[in-house]
Amino acid sequence: MNICVLGGTFDPIHRGHLVVAGVVRSRLHPAEVVLVPAGRPWLKNEQNVASVADRLAMVRLAAAETGLQVSSIEIERPGPSYTIDTLRALKASLPPEDMLYFVLGWDNLLDITRWRAPEEIIRLAKLIAVPRVGSRVPDNETLEKCLPGLAQRVILLDKPEIDISATIIRERVGLGLSIDHLVPESVARYIRENSLYRNSV
Repeated sequence: MNICVLGGTFDPIHRGHLVVAGVVRSRLHPAEVVLVPAGRPWLKNEQNVASVADRLAMVRLAAAETGLQVSSIEIERPGPSYTIDTLRALKASLPPEDMLYFVLGWDNLLDITRWRAPEEIIRLAKLIAVPRVGSRVPDNETLEKCLPGLAQRVILLDKPEIDISATIIRERVGLGLSIDHLVPESVARYIRENSLYRNSV
């Protein structure tokens, strides 16, 4: 059984995340695509993010509409959220023959040496790299210079190229603008009912 992990701060989760999950599902046919909201994202610890409870609630609402799975593994674990800890835990829960995939953007792929234990990350999971607006597709030579062995552990997708960001969504909410076209209906309603992101501008 193949499991695909799509992690993120999800502040908030938006249609771009769900389109990526759909493309991965149609291309690789994993048994499950699991959304993993970060508890305390270590690369964003200086930024204000919505509460863990609110972000998890929004992810669960979006997942219910799309048939995706949700794991609160990073939220339940104390301290900063590190991808390697999540992959270790998930890999340990799978039979040895099962494959673990981890989704990230082209830009993050070239930044992976900043992550904790990058060599172990690519040993535990194959990486699925999706386009990011403004980022160039990395070639094998660049990947190998970045981290030896990386090119053999990456599946480079050429779509979808998503031009949606959580920052823009938060800003639109702060300005009183509609976000109905950017997030699932249930997520937009949750944001309104809980007065999230009102002070994001």
